[in-house]
Amino acid sequence: METRPKIIITGGAGFIGSHTAVELIKEGYMPVIIDDFSNSEEWIIDRLCILTHSSIIYYKVDCKNYEAMYEIFSCLEDVAGIIHFAAFKSVNESVQFPGKYYQNNIGSLKIILKLTEEFNITKLVFSSSCTVYGQADLLPVTELTPFKRATSPYGHTKQLGEQIISSTKKEGAVILRYFNPIGAHPSGLIGELPSGKPDNLVPFITQTAIGKREQLKIFGDDYNTKDGTCLRDYIHVVDLARAHVKSIQYLENNRRTNVFNVGTGKGNSVLELVENFQIVNNVTLNYKIVQRRSGDIEQIYADTTKANKVLKWKAKYGIKEALRDAWNWELNIQEMKLSA
Repeated sequence: METRPKIIITGGAGFIGSHTAVELIKEGYMPVIIDDFSNSEEWIIDRLCILTHSSIIYYKVDCKNYEAMYEIFSCLEDVAGIIHFAAFKSVNESVQFPGKYYQNNIGSLKIILKLTEEFNITKLVFSSSCTVYGQADLLPVTELTPFKRATSPYGHTKQLGEQIISSTKKEGAVILRYFNPIGAHPSGLIGELPSGKPDNLVPFITQTAIGKREQLKIFGDDYNTKDGTCLRDYIHVVDLARAHVKSIQYLENNRRTNVFNVGTGKGNSVLELVENFQIVNNVTLNYKIVQRRSGDIEQIYADTTKANKVLKWKAKYGIKEALRDAWNWELNIQEMKLSA
């Protein structure tokens, strides 16, 4: 009997990880999720089973626990690769607790790299971030754009992570530099689940629209952009998930380590996102322009030519679809709470 190749997904119950599990199953892989559920919920696994009509193998383990991780790897056969998502990701929190971020984000990566060597797992996909670029001098940024000094410990952990992989794993790794993931699965079954106050813009928009937050604050309208608000490259999470599957497939035929930008190649301002959300979902947002926030980059968006050509990947969805799906997910969460 033919067995599906297993792909270990650390942090696989999280926002991007859960969507990637769905896309892997679509392409004939068997995801194995390892997650300590510190930034996710165990019921997401049930949602994945419903969504994919499959049983999902998962382990509740902290990726920094080498002994527990070794035991899991020892039990698994036919592991084709690892997608390493497990990391803390709040820019603001990383400024307050830098030690926590270095210990977790770098510590877990070192253990993953050690295990890939011990169990001869050649394929690794690492989730990096456009924060490695800082405020670039030229836009759009390419993979050759030099790193600027990181504006947060979170961004620095991604820079260090890339350097560690490039110096220790000379072949068989893909580093994906994400731009700004937004949206949710079109089914409404899985999406972003921020714990406490959201750090990202779109969850704050949806929570304000549904009444969970009193007001949305837009930090600054005096930047050198089309409407004065910060500009970002917002990518639908399903498109981003697809890029991980393409990366695994790329590594099946290519042993060299490579880096790719994963974005839409287009920048949208904060105000454009707010206005599109109101139009697409026919809701009114209570928002207010306030002073700039320290550490915010004025504008950044990707040149995705390399990913388009080499990975044979391109973003399919725009911000309208992403904002529709994000709102549908927020309504779904509200319904769950009311029926609980």
